[in-house]
Amino acid sequence: MTALPRGETPDPAAENHEDREDAGSDGAVGATVTPGDEGAAEGGAEQAPASPEAPADPEASADSEPAADLEAPADSEAPVGKEADGAPGTAAAPALSDAEIELAAQRELRERIEKRKAEKEGPIPAGTKLSGPAADLLAAVRAVESGEKAATAFFEPRASSPAPRPAATGPASVPPPARPRSAEQQSTHTASPEAADAVAAVLAEGGAPEALARPAAVTLGEQAAGILREDPWQLLSVPGVRPEQADGFARALLGTECGPDDERRTAALVGWLLERAALQGHTALDASQVRTALAERAVTDPEAAVEHAVAEGVVLVFQDGLDPADAAEPGEPEGDDEDGAQAAHDEQEPVQVLLGLDRYALAEESLADGLARLVNACEKGADWTEAAAAAPSPSAAELIRTVATAGLVAHSGGESARAEPAALIAAAQGLGLRALGATHSVDGRHRLATAVGDPQTAVTLPDLLSGAAGPGRDTDGALALDLLVVLDAPQLDVETAAMLVESLADGTRLVLSGDPGVLGSAGAGRVFADVLAARACPQVVSRTPDPGPIGELVSGIGIGELTQVDAPGREVVIVPVRDAGEAVHRTVQLVADSVPRAIGVPTSDTQVITVGHGGSAGTKALNAALKERLNPGPGRFGGFDPGDRVVHVPAPGRAVPGSVVSADAAGLHLDCAGTPVVVPPDAVESSVRHSWALSAHQAAGMRWPAVVVVLPGDAAQGLSRPWVYTAFSRGERHLSVVHGVDQALPRAVAEIPAQERTTRLRPLLEALPTPDAS
Repeated sequence: MTALPRGETPDPAAENHEDREDAGSDGAVGATVTPGDEGAAEGGAEQAPASPEAPADPEASADSEPAADLEAPADSEAPVGKEADGAPGTAAAPALSDAEIELAAQRELRERIEKRKAEKEGPIPAGTKLSGPAADLLAAVRAVESGEKAATAFFEPRASSPAPRPAATGPASVPPPARPRSAEQQSTHTASPEAADAVAAVLAEGGAPEALARPAAVTLGEQAAGILREDPWQLLSVPGVRPEQADGFARALLGTECGPDDERRTAALVGWLLERAALQGHTALDASQVRTALAERAVTDPEAAVEHAVAEGVVLVFQDGLDPADAAEPGEPEGDDEDGAQAAHDEQEPVQVLLGLDRYALAEESLADGLARLVNACEKGADWTEAAAAAPSPSAAELIRTVATAGLVAHSGGESARAEPAALIAAAQGLGLRALGATHSVDGRHRLATAVGDPQTAVTLPDLLSGAAGPGRDTDGALALDLLVVLDAPQLDVETAAMLVESLADGTRLVLSGDPGVLGSAGAGRVFADVLAARACPQVVSRTPDPGPIGELVSGIGIGELTQVDAPGREVVIVPVRDAGEAVHRTVQLVADSVPRAIGVPTSDTQVITVGHGGSAGTKALNAALKERLNPGPGRFGGFDPGDRVVHVPAPGRAVPGSVVSADAAGLHLDCAGTPVVVPPDAVESSVRHSWALSAHQAAGMRWPAVVVVLPGDAAQGLSRPWVYTAFSRGERHLSVVHGVDQALPRAVAEIPAQERTTRLRPLLEALPTPDAS
């Protein structure tokens, strides 16, 4: 493997930033994103290793060569960069913002679809419409819920009886744990002043900060005060609260009546661990991991704690593999033949017990069933031969032919391959079909509309689901479409995907298109990867490579190789730095001076991407430095000034770039790609942040003419192949890499692939009947 090129090294002076915040990252391998630290504005995080507890934040440093100049001599190995030198007013009850209206519409739509399904089909009887493991899992869940079976029936038998579990010192009758609202539900609800005041009084008794009153009321509902008084550990459901804080709150309220094995505490901890796992992309966790994490939290009998959480409905339990009860096949030796029974037992797969939150379990089951419905309900005899013959490329022709005979198709490829779904949409419209493309971002929508040649053929996925854009719905609530192409499919989380598939009528064709090498969704699940792995439908792999030096570099990263590339037009520039302070200084100089002067790309079209939000060269530090240089001001509107580049996050995982226009009593006024947005004053801190510098997750699905990727020394442990692939592929004409991680970069590309997410979608897809899948 050959390292990226380095330039010559004049002797620049650089600022020395000694202050270090928590060394955050995108949540990439080995990094931690503290819940609540950045609020919803983080736009999500890549999954950490499959463990309920993320490791500590990395604090690493690496010396590297000093930077050289964009105008380096012609004989230098590669050209590099040249060195350069009040809160919004509050209003009583402001009107709902566009984002709140949009999310409320999504919630109303979901309820309407569920009602329609219930009226048309009624409950799904376990074992009828589902088959195989999916039916067994659903039947097992319902058996526990109805009381027909104890939760312990679905756990591996214990080798010996454990020591008696110390009795909980709480009250004899423990109320069932409250069900916190999901992130989407929280975003569409507000707490009444009375509820917030009642919660504040309870928090004061327990010594908890009053600032948690409103979030707790929003999360737990109008009865939050009573819930917290009965079960203080429900405070763990509030974003940002950690177990030790909830323990202190409980001790202050209950005194000696509580202990580490209080069933209210253990149930809340199990839920908290699963919620933490969802932030890392998992829809389920192995029960052994949960038990280990509980033991680390001073729970004496973790297995009994898990069983209690399942019995109380805090989490659901699922099994993969063979059940020990099915040890012997008919006709084989049974218990009286010890040797035969042992041999049969040795040949069996071990049973994997998974724990999951009901919202993700039901979303995965609904999605699997819906995808199978699309596969089997589509007309297979369509003849699109002429349309395929007129396609602009062989890969586009193959995609058109495949979609003609399948209800669900997976299409994969890089940035240039996006022309193939565009050709498919144009061909389908030429055949008189109602065809539409949905993208992850506004930028993606513009690029798709340009490729198709019709602005009406592209929408963002949130706008499509909310009804803000798109074809509208029929009388049954289904989208009025014959073909839907979803680009940026790796960014689909399981709940959004389930809602989307439920919105498609029988006979609608669905194409999931995306680049498998990029970072996964900000939300829980790995829908695109699971569909590919399950081979649940025909797959078309594009043969259209990304052009130019950037395309060559990114293609190599995709297969684990970081190679030198020829960049005669300075398409790829490496800027070595010694420390994080110099990295910030170089980044500002590149954006403000070198790239506009030497490359011809204005500052407004240049985007900075870095590994995390915290740290001495994270998005916080970089945005502060870039604002001081590019748009200095006092930050009189809650830290923002007119002209600031910002990103608005109306819902978790959705980042919308924009700029600040003004602020008044209604809130902060933004211009988001030509769409006016008003963010209420109390939502500014959690949903708006500066965006001269973004994380790679926030940048996914978007492209800019020039990109500056910042890799300070303390980011080395946050790097992975998908992170590098995503960040480096955001630039269209130019890529500058501010390089301070030395050999950690090629090592991450070669040795750190995407971390697996624990999900159930793949086995569910494999179990469902899909006779037309190839």
